Amino acid sequence: MFDLDGTLADTLGDIMAAANHAFTTMGQPAQTYERFRYLAGQGLSRLFTDALPEAECERVEEYMQLFRAYYADHNMDTTSLYPGISELLNAITSRKMKMAILTNKPDAAAHELTNKLMSQWDWDVVLGHREPYPVKPDPTSALAICEQLDIAPEHWLYVGDTRVDMETARNAGMFAIGVLWGFRDEPELRESGADMIVSDVQPIIEKLG
Repeated sequence: MFDLDGTLADTLGDIMAAANHAFTTMGQPAQTYERFRYLAGQGLSRLFTDALPEAECERVEEYMQLFRAYYADHNMDTTSLYPGISELLNAITSRKMKMAILTNKPDAAAHELTNKLMSQWDWDVVLGHREPYPVKPDPTSALAICEQLDIAPEHWLYVGDTRVDMETARNAGMFAIGVLWGFRDEPELRESGADMIVSDVQPIIEKLG
C-alpha cells in the first residue's frame, strides 16, 4: 500500500504552484518550496490552515476552490514518477501481489493522477480523501482497504514519506516503510515509528520476497 505525493510521484512543484496561485489571488504571500515540503501531505484543508494567518482561516474554502481549479489544469506540469518506482511496481505485479494507493489527496485528483502516470499497472484500490473517511493518520481508510481486499493489516507493507504515513501504518497495524526521496527527512520518519527507512527501491523489492 502506497502513499502518492512524495512517495510514488514527485508532485510538489505542481501542488506549490496551485497553492501559491490561491495565496496570491487572495492577497497572501506565496510560500517557498521548503515550506511546502512540510505543508503538503495532511490534506488540502490542513495545508491552508497551517499556512494562513488565523484571521484568514475562515476563508479556507475559497482558497481550496482556487487551488482545485488551478490544479485541475496544471497537475502534470512538472509531476513525474520518482526513479525506481516503475521497477518496484513491476516487481510487485510479477509476484501477483495486491497494490493499493491511500492518500490524503482529494479522491478525484488521486484517481486522475494515477490514470495519467500509472495506468499501465493494475491497482486494486485507489483511495484519496473523501467522505466518510477521515484523513490519515486515522487508520479507518487503511483498514477499509484491508477489508475490501481480504488481507489482514499485518500482511501489508505501507510505503510513505511523512510522519502521517508512518503513523497511519502504525495505527493500522501495518509494516511502515519510510522513503527518503520524498518530502521529509530521516529523523521525522524514524521518530514517527518507521520499521524500515530506505533511500532507493531495492530494499523494498527484497522485502517482497
